[in-house]
Amino acid sequence: MEMSLLLSMAGFALAMSISPGPVNLVALGAGARYGLHASLRHVVGATLGFILLLLLMGLGLSGALAQWPMAAGALRWGGILFLCYMAWQLMVDEGSLGHGGGVPPSFLYGALMQWLNPKAWLAASMGMGAYGAVGGVGQIVLFTTLYLVICLGSIACWAYVGSRLQEALLSPRRLRWFNRSMALLLLLSAGYLGLAA
Repeated sequence: MEMSLLLSMAGFALAMSISPGPVNLVALGAGARYGLHASLRHVVGATLGFILLLLLMGLGLSGALAQWPMAAGALRWGGILFLCYMAWQLMVDEGSLGHGGGVPPSFLYGALMQWLNPKAWLAASMGMGAYGAVGGVGQIVLFTTLYLVICLGSIACWAYVGSRLQEALLSPRRLRWFNRSMALLLLLSAGYLGLAA
């Protein structure tokens, strides 16, 4: 395996994992609201959810979806509606602080988010199209393993940055504004993905 191919795979994985998107915005918000430690369930769930999607794309899911464009469209629009629902939840949150102020996103929530995230489907299909389809099962496994490490680190970075914002968000008013800003970013993300559909 050439080093240039590994670097290209890593660059793709990093660009797709670290760039803003719904999962990273939720990690940022969870870090800001609940701290890094409590956000790690979401981080690990989102990472493993995406890795499962990526692996299945490499093993033939993308071909199956190409045969059923209506199913692919339903997945995309279902994901966009889910993003709008998440934005609504943030918009109406009162910003209550303390131990009774909600529950951090769970492992399952993080994994489910990836399966409803149009950006994740795009990254998985593009990545496997570029790096997995031509190299056989060994290259699919290598790309998936490399992506696992990079994706985990990237989402964790967003949660860490959020946790560093905790002190700035100690009042319910500031937390409400932060939540509404995150809601607006999620709506913009959903709108962009809807236009690209």
